[in-house]
Parts: sequence; structure tokens; C-alpha cells
Amino acid sequence: MFYANSKEINLKQARVTLLQSMPVFGGVSKETLEFLVDHSSSRQLSAGEYFFREGDDAISMYVLEQGKVAISKQWNGEDHLLKNLEQGDCFGEMALIDLHPRSASGMAIENCSAIEISHVLLLKLYQHDLEQFTIIQMNIGREISRRLRAEDDQLFQLKFNQKKS
Repeated sequence: MFYANSKEINLKQARVTLLQSMPVFGGVSKETLEFLVDHSSSRQLSAGEYFFREGDDAISMYVLEQGKVAISKQWNGEDHLLKNLEQGDCFGEMALIDLHPRSASGMAIENCSAIEISHVLLLKLYQHDLEQFTIIQMNIGREISRRLRAEDDQLFQLKFNQKKS
């Protein structure tokens, strides 16, 4: 029989608490979050390493436990920063909705630790608890919609300010 030591129990609880604080996991039961933590992978990257590159197959999202990540897109052969992410941010969640190639790159700008939640894990959750799966999918959709609205506002402001000039 396997017994978890106190360090493993504390790490699991810290991860559940982190997920509970995030909009993507709002309204999700503690039992479901424990299920996700128990079945997820952990990724450790050094500064300068990539979680993924633009165009890669998209198979998972990440929850940043520590460190900083730069999200960037390529244009004319150069990387252009879109956003810096910190502890508690999630990224790559579009992969769990559309399964298209990555639309941007995610690079560690500091040593990072992240929880990796794959589409295979979400399929397990779907089979285990359809209601909780649905809540997460709705939350991801809301998060993507929130980001799209913010980007639309920025584009509108940029276009409006250019017309004034």
C-alpha cells in the first residue's frame, strides 16, 4: 500500500488551492480539483525553455505555479511579446477547446513550475463527472471571451486613435 508523505500532501493541497483561486476553475468541486491534480503532470522549465512554440500541436493547458512566462507571436521572423504571465496565470487553454495548432509561443523567462492539464485528462474527467467537465469547459470559454473582449477594445482604441491623427 502507498502512503503519501506530508510534503506530497502539502503540494497537492497547495495545487488545489491555486486552482480554486482561478476563474477557469470557478464553481468546480474540491473533489474534481483533487482529481485533476492527481492525474495531471508537472512541468519544470529553466529560463529560456519553451512550454510550446507557435504552430506546435496543442494538447494541453498550463497553470503557472512559479516563475514567469512570456507569450509571443512571430511576425516577419521576429518574436513579439503579447503578454507576461506570473504565478496563478493559466495559458494554452485554447488547446482544450479547439485542438488547433498553437497560436502563440510560451517561453519561461524565469525558472518555472507549472501544472499541465491535457485534453486526455479532460476526457477522463468527462468520463468521470460530466457536470464538472461542463463547468470547466464553460469557464474556459468565458476566459477566452473575456480576453477577446479586451483585445477588441484595444484594437478599437488603436484604430480610433489613428483616425484622429
